[in-house]
Amino acid sequence: IREPDEALSTDLVPGDVIVIPSNGTIMPCDAVLICGTCIVNESMLTGESVPITKTDLPNPQQDKKGGHGDAIYSTEEHKRHTLFCGTNVIQTRYYTGEMVKAVVVRTGFSTAKGQLIRSILYPKPTDFKLYQDAYLFLLCLVAVASVVFVYSLVMKILNQEPVKEIIVKSLDIITITVPPALPAAMTAGIVYAQRRLRKVGIFSISPQRINICGQLNLVCFDKTGTLTEDGLDMWGIQRVEDGRFHHSEEKADDKSLVTTKFVSCMATCHSLTKIEGQLSGDPLDLKMFEATGWILVEATEEETAHHDRIELTYVKPPNQLLPPSVISPEQDMELSELYELSASYMIGIVRQFSFSSALQRMSVVVRQIGERRMDAYLKGAPEVVASLCKKETVPEDFAEVLEDYTKQGFRVIALAHRRLESKLTFHKVQNINRDQIEKNMDFLGLIIMQNKLKTETPGVLEDLRHANIRTVMVTGDNMLTAISVARDCSMIQPQDRVIIADALPPKDGQTAKINWHYADKPSQCAIYWPDPVTVVLIQEQYHFAMSGKSFSVIIEHFQDLLQKLVLHGTVFARMAPDQKTQLVETLESVDYFVGMCGDGANDCGALKRAHAGISLSELEASVASPFTSTTPSITCVPNLIREGRAALITSFCVFKFMALYSIIQCLSVALLYSVSSPFIY
Repeated sequence: IREPDEALSTDLVPGDVIVIPSNGTIMPCDAVLICGTCIVNESMLTGESVPITKTDLPNPQQDKKGGHGDAIYSTEEHKRHTLFCGTNVIQTRYYTGEMVKAVVVRTGFSTAKGQLIRSILYPKPTDFKLYQDAYLFLLCLVAVASVVFVYSLVMKILNQEPVKEIIVKSLDIITITVPPALPAAMTAGIVYAQRRLRKVGIFSISPQRINICGQLNLVCFDKTGTLTEDGLDMWGIQRVEDGRFHHSEEKADDKSLVTTKFVSCMATCHSLTKIEGQLSGDPLDLKMFEATGWILVEATEEETAHHDRIELTYVKPPNQLLPPSVISPEQDMELSELYELSASYMIGIVRQFSFSSALQRMSVVVRQIGERRMDAYLKGAPEVVASLCKKETVPEDFAEVLEDYTKQGFRVIALAHRRLESKLTFHKVQNINRDQIEKNMDFLGLIIMQNKLKTETPGVLEDLRHANIRTVMVTGDNMLTAISVARDCSMIQPQDRVIIADALPPKDGQTAKINWHYADKPSQCAIYWPDPVTVVLIQEQYHFAMSGKSFSVIIEHFQDLLQKLVLHGTVFARMAPDQKTQLVETLESVDYFVGMCGDGANDCGALKRAHAGISLSELEASVASPFTSTTPSITCVPNLIREGRAALITSFCVFKFMALYSIIQCLSVALLYSVSSPFIY
């Protein structure tokens, strides 16, 4: 293998092949992996310091059966194969002695980091009525100054004053009427507000938006990590066998469950990795894996270098969890025999399909040591997982059980399994499409996680409600869970009714339609649109709730209803990142001044688009939002609105003072000019 040449990062151009150092590096460009695997911290872009595994780009020609040509690389579509500029490569892994290589695809301001910096350098212009009116009023002052200028000019010519005096004194009128200190004076309130905000841990990269905060009348909140605690706690599991639910169980690390497919799915279907001996990854995955009590073992670089793409990661239960029928305390076993017994339960992770917020699921292909056929495990949103499973394996009361948990505010995750065909070899699996794996699954059951409200959340929302500031929840979580949390934190009052708008796209020649259901009675139809009863919806005690899928259908097929729905919409669940941005734009189109409060991960687009985006994350991605709070709680929202109102009133009062001062001085000087008074000299 030829040793790579060293070059400056500034000399890189798209198409260059670079070697990623084994000890990690900060990426100087966007590059796509073509050989090897990397573990990357993308907090600089996403706002979440969760290590992500990046795999090499699969060769589309190995999958191709028709003559359609090679697939075109897309940054968005091949995100899990792309190393983004500015992100930190923590570890690299390689096979058969090859180096970890990547092809440069973008450099400079074209990279993801470059676009982020560009949005900071050139933020969206502040479309604020006070500033528009200020420019309009300055034009009026210029018109007044022009009239007084002509009047003074005529009067001085009639008084036969020297030419020099006429020019100097007449032009002086314009500088008196149009105050040059007005912009500086109006900024004074903003400067002091910014200082006060800094003291309470709120920082801003766009100070002009502080004034806009004074006019906020609607605030959107993310749920997880914003209204609720970041971490999730395991509440219990509910397994399915023969198409029926078992009774709920508290623990998954029971000896009787160790060999079940359910526990195997919990132990393998995750994106965890070991960094310096510590398990790292998504907090939800971490809680789920810890609940099994299993052990994760990763092969070292030296081991993988001598093998042809063996499983890099495998999991196994500790010896004390192995069934009593297999290991008897009376048996006198050698350590080597005990290890072999434990090894027989080892499961190697062959292929990983990363979690996608758009697909709302992740899956893995695994192989148990000693078996030829491989298994596929799936984890994700219950509705999505159930739709990918065989109907006979999904319990008939699935919807009722799920609804019962979500109404109580639990976060529910579903698991599924599928035995893969024997013809699927290791190399075929490396290039197979995830759609071919994620189908005809067997439903395994539910994991129930508890997500508690932050202590300060109800009080802050109550303050906003008393101030007549509307609050909206925008989350990627389940609909009924979101409604439950909204009721718990008093975003929706106990006596208020919630109507779920379930929009269905056109299908089999039928036009798109919307079904309306009460959240507490999903089977009962609430109302059909249009209908005379819709007048009732104008009342404040009704709230609309809708999912991301319904929202996209409404945008496409019910544009005339969209604005009416967002006027009373309180809960928007299962929202993708781009849908959050679309919602903010829609709310702004109905003349709301919108604030967005999120954790800086999936909310980046909405944070930038809102009039006032408030990030609760101190990581690099938060810089994209105008405001960042060092305290990860929503108490920053009322503080920001208070300071915004104080700055706005100060700016308005300074504006009036400066304008009146200028007009009075202008008219006074014009009057003195008209009588040639000596007081003006």
